[in-house]
Amino acid sequence: MRLELVPLAVSDPDAAKDWYVDRAGFEVNVDVTPREGMRVVQLTPPGSSCSVVFGTGMPEISDQVPGSTKALHLVTDDIRAVRDDLRSRGVDVKEVEDMGGVLFAYFADPDGNSWLLQEFPKDQLQPPAAGLAG
Repeated sequence: MRLELVPLAVSDPDAAKDWYVDRAGFEVNVDVTPREGMRVVQLTPPGSSCSVVFGTGMPEISDQVPGSTKALHLVTDDIRAVRDDLRSRGVDVKEVEDMGGVLFAYFADPDGNSWLLQEFPKDQLQPPAAGLAG
């Protein structure tokens, strides 16, 4: 099993798409209208194999309260470089905080969905468990 898609609650799919692509550097995977009243926008953070999805007319996904998605983690090997890049694009990323060796930096999209950049100390990284029955 793989987690590959996370629903994101936004108020305006066009504005959200623009922010995530232009400011946060996400890549557009899908932006389709499969039928009248339904739009699916799927974006992927740079270097990730997990995407976010938002849009209109998608049961349960587009019914979420905008800004209610909290504490999504973007894991990086160089939090300061990623923070600097995001800030240069106009994203208000807070200062890096050290939580006992694990580094975090907070930011939010215009709707209030919150994200954390996260960097683990190199000596604490372990590969994901393989072979889980699914």
